[in-house]
Amino acid sequence: MNIFDIIGPIMIGPSSSHTAGAVRLGQIARKILGEDVVQARIELSGSFARTYRGHGTDKALLAGIMGLCPDDTRIRCSPQLAQEKGISFSFLETELPDAHPNTARIHLTGERGKATTIVGTSTGGGNILVTEIDGLKVTFTAQCNTLLVVHWDRPGTIAAVSNYTATSGINIGNFQLSRTRKGGKAIMMLEIDGEVPDAIMDHLRAFDNIIDIILIRVG
Repeated sequence: MNIFDIIGPIMIGPSSSHTAGAVRLGQIARKILGEDVVQARIELSGSFARTYRGHGTDKALLAGIMGLCPDDTRIRCSPQLAQEKGISFSFLETELPDAHPNTARIHLTGERGKATTIVGTSTGGGNILVTEIDGLKVTFTAQCNTLLVVHWDRPGTIAAVSNYTATSGINIGNFQLSRTRKGGKAIMMLEIDGEVPDAIMDHLRAFDNIIDIILIRVG
């Protein structure tokens, strides 16, 4: 058990689920987008939808999207900060079927035109679970270095990536594959033991059938 599971995270706000976890969801969505955000549309489900104003969940999500940390005092004024940065944002109350009570679907558009949609849950104590990226099912907590390989579902692609990471001395602690259909767009989720050098990322990007490489580093 992590000590933070007992004492909770260092944070601004009344609730680790609605504040610290929401900030982390925003941070991860930003990392997956890979560029500064210019537009954010956030759907809130369950408890998030019912209590986000009182708990400041909206402010926390916006703060994370801008790269702030859970203990940053600017979380309280994140809407004003987003406006100053020229970020347009909106919040929509919805009900996502079979979703955890603290769930958000985050639609982001970046300064270079890239767009992404992330579904994630705040599971308590500042912890999160990401369950969907651009319509592809995933399951990761971002508590260890996580490599996301977006690719076309072609024979040999998974073997090429896993063989290269193995020969590069990278150990895969957990692996998951999700695809829209056979031969369609797919995503590999690799939870990595240890660090992933930038040179390995650059090499993987050059592989056949690779669409995007995203590394979510702990911290």
